[in-house]
Amino acid sequence: MKNKLDKTTKIDTQTPEEEILFVSLRASRWDEFYGQDKIKQSISIAIEAARKRKEALEHVLLYGPPGLGKTTLAHLIAKEMRSNIRITSGPAIVRTGDLAAILTNLEPYDILFIDEIHRLNKAVEETLYPAMEDFKLDIIIGKGPSARTLRLDLSPFTIVGATTRIGLLSAPLRDRFGIVHHLPFYQHYELKKIITTAANKLSVPIDSDSLEILSRRARGTPRIGLKLLKRSRDYAQIKGQGRITTEIINKSFDMLGIDEKGLDEADRRLLLAIIEKHGGGPVGIETLAASLSEDIGTLEEVIEPYLLQLGFLKRSPRGRVATKHAFKHLKVPYQEEKIPQQNKLL
Repeated sequence: MKNKLDKTTKIDTQTPEEEILFVSLRASRWDEFYGQDKIKQSISIAIEAARKRKEALEHVLLYGPPGLGKTTLAHLIAKEMRSNIRITSGPAIVRTGDLAAILTNLEPYDILFIDEIHRLNKAVEETLYPAMEDFKLDIIIGKGPSARTLRLDLSPFTIVGATTRIGLLSAPLRDRFGIVHHLPFYQHYELKKIITTAANKLSVPIDSDSLEILSRRARGTPRIGLKLLKRSRDYAQIKGQGRITTEIINKSFDMLGIDEKGLDEADRRLLLAIIEKHGGGPVGIETLAASLSEDIGTLEEVIEPYLLQLGFLKRSPRGRVATKHAFKHLKVPYQEEKIPQQNKLL
């Protein structure tokens, strides 16, 4: 593999201002990427082996809730492979011609990062199959009886796909990924390391107690932890002395509506809707979405995962159920499920 360390990373979907804003706190080296140790080890071995064989890395699929580092991992993979990275998303590739334009411009061993890959157009997805397997691109020229197929050779490349809903990924596409990893939520001690590193980059003083509070209210998600750190920094600069303390943390979180478990207004609305409007459940997701005026996808992908992790919510065949822990946290009296009278007689 030729050395491409002198090449610059190509960003296709973000302006320079957005790149500075969102990437300033992103890990730029493996040793800065805390957590997900088994995934890091697996990918590191695969990268080293591919480089020794002078081959492209196998296609990588990363799935899990948003904000856990899928995009960051894609950048780190490109850096370790000493390759360029092209960034796009499933909905952005509308036609097969769009895909052809991207693939034919890739150089040997480049990384193509496709976010929300489960939203790829079906025709685009089928065109991608031979490109992933054989590095060949089939293009149909003309229409009707005179149409013919042109096969183009592509440079060896690696697709890194990211999705929050792997169940929506078709089996043929999923099977073409040689490396598949699920990113779980982070433990609070891992988040403490991430937030500490970010605080140092932002040059904002923070004490150990505040760090503990931030890490435990970050919902197991680095992106949320970094957002809370930035909001606390803003509050400290305007209402304090520029230093993040427990008093500053608590006041800023009260302002943002975030409680001691990390629940925000949307989480509490969901739980209270189940408890107050539907007697604690079970209630169907469609009914719940309608009563909250929320999209079903938002409830399933954004709000519910953390509530399920905390044990505040259960999914049953009949619908969603608020648990006893949710009642206790919201300070609502909990009533044991009543047993029908006929069952008592039995």
